[in-house]
Amino acid sequence: MPQGQPLTVPNDGLTTKARRNAPLLAVHTGPGKGKSTAAFGMALRAWNQGFDVAVFQFVKSAKWKVGEESAFRELGKLHEEHGVGGPVQWHKMGSGWSWTRKHGSEIDHAETARDGWAEISRRIAEERHDFYVLDEFTYPLKWGWISVDEVIATLADRPGNQHVVITGRDAPQALIDAADLVTEMTKVKHPMDAGRKGQRGIEW
Repeated sequence: MPQGQPLTVPNDGLTTKARRNAPLLAVHTGPGKGKSTAAFGMALRAWNQGFDVAVFQFVKSAKWKVGEESAFRELGKLHEEHGVGGPVQWHKMGSGWSWTRKHGSEIDHAETARDGWAEISRRIAEERHDFYVLDEFTYPLKWGWISVDEVIATLADRPGNQHVVITGRDAPQALIDAADLVTEMTKVKHPMDAGRKGQRGIEW
């Protein structure tokens, strides 16, 4: 696809502008490093365009602080205080979804994941955000916590111009088939192969 130009133009009855502005469903999958990082890079572009950005992390622990979270929270403040970029929300399943107030020490991760998806579905129906990152969302799909068919139907029928990026290994084939953009990260070489642990500024 040289210089962003398609190799062929489909005979779908749409104008170039309508085709260009169609909402995108992207999937970043595969065993290699960089799936979430690439999604957050797309979210950064979206923020710069003034899009309303929402990130939902489905697996990472609440104690795990990723650098992108801190950066995007600062970008959200920048928007609130100076009108630069777009609004930002960041939610982590491990810390309890911000819209639920469940008590008790026992955590049902499957139920929590379903709560998160239910909230995302509501937001999509209401067109609450312009750009969604569903980080590591392939795992609750793979584990059967959330219905793949339900997710695909919801995303296929989403109103307006809402972009969605889903990350995680082992994306279901049905999700891959439904997506507009699919990237598979393949590991060629990794420092951990040589016994090196993750490091500051690279992994977090």
